[in-house]
Amino acid sequence: MTLQTYPGKHSWDWETSTKEIASISDWASSFPEVQEIVISPDGERVAAIVMTEDETVTVCVNGELWTNTFEKAWSLKFSPGSSLFCIGMNDDEWTVIEEDQPWEESFDYVWNLKFSPEGPGVGVNIRTSDGYGVALNGNTWDNKFVQMRSLEVSPDGQRAAGNVQLAPLSEGDISGFKKGLWGLAVDGELWDANFLNVWDCAFNTEGTKVAAEIRLVSGRQTIAVDGIPWDQEFKAVWRPIFVPGAHDVVAPCLTTDGWQVLINGKSLWNQSFNQAWHTVFSPNGAKLAAVVSPEFGRWTIGVDGNVWKNTFGEVVLAPVFSPDGQGMAAVAKDSGKWTIIVNDVPWAESFDMVWDPVFSPDGLHVVAKAARGSDYFVVVDGKSASQKFEELGVPVFSPDGSKLLMKTVEGGRYLRKIVPLKDLL
Repeated sequence: MTLQTYPGKHSWDWETSTKEIASISDWASSFPEVQEIVISPDGERVAAIVMTEDETVTVCVNGELWTNTFEKAWSLKFSPGSSLFCIGMNDDEWTVIEEDQPWEESFDYVWNLKFSPEGPGVGVNIRTSDGYGVALNGNTWDNKFVQMRSLEVSPDGQRAAGNVQLAPLSEGDISGFKKGLWGLAVDGELWDANFLNVWDCAFNTEGTKVAAEIRLVSGRQTIAVDGIPWDQEFKAVWRPIFVPGAHDVVAPCLTTDGWQVLINGKSLWNQSFNQAWHTVFSPNGAKLAAVVSPEFGRWTIGVDGNVWKNTFGEVVLAPVFSPDGQGMAAVAKDSGKWTIIVNDVPWAESFDMVWDPVFSPDGLHVVAKAARGSDYFVVVDGKSASQKFEELGVPVFSPDGSKLLMKTVEGGRYLRKIVPLKDLL
């Protein structure tokens, strides 16, 4: 496949108030089966995997069918640049299909379709007769492994990494397990070191370095960077992340004093928690946030070591920074109801479900998709808009923050709408 540069939101249509893209209800009457719809980031296309009359499956995009059909298909996704991908199978061979064009190579199985965070890279885990590996941007790793369970794609989409099993292990072979049969493969090449276990990993901003969670021996874990473990060992660790634009690594670790947020193995916030995870840097890397539990059964957000006063009894999801890094919001659940907390102030309304908050470019407003029962609606700065929808995509702010892109299903029709923010406020 040919890598492309994404034009971004500035090139989207922000002037046309309403476009009727497709009649979803017609699909339901035209095909024996219609799976869940997916909507492109720019809102211009809606798609679903459908079953045809001859019981093959294909993809319907804006009412038009792909020419290729499959015995099975799944994992239909739009990339950040609005290209449409899925995984398909014919004659017991699986591959990736991009915009109705299958990759040249096929495999015994394909899963874990992932895109690079900002760039155009797309990768999958694969299994062949030679073992497990990765196909990235249509190119397959030369080396294969006994087992592989994860995949991480670098920010620029040019590299991939994941944990791999180095040798076969028979059931109940405890002594073999203790030798350490797991490693990390980057672009198909193994780290020099192997460990008892290797879990999640992360690339740095430039894609030149990789850090991963590892287990050295039973009950002793740490972080390894390019195969070299930290000097410090811990009871447990969570996924590491790199400081943006630097080689320093941050990770939540369980010390003898409790969970702490560490940098390069040393305490960063100088305080302990009942739990700490989901570390996130602000866009400019100046601030660090994490989900923390200051006491058993209560959850909240910590920003640069300052813990929010409001806590929740069920869950707090990964925090979201405003574009300028000054604002912070997160989804939270308490007593069976979901809401959003913005800068330590919970919204007064609660919902049966709410999706990740979206900040305006200037950080002054927060919107979110929410649901009560079967109805979907937009929430602006904590207040529900009056109109309800059969389905709704996550709202998107225009580059100047004055408008919202709304992706709605109304009366069985998928509509792309541009709504002035002032009309919702």
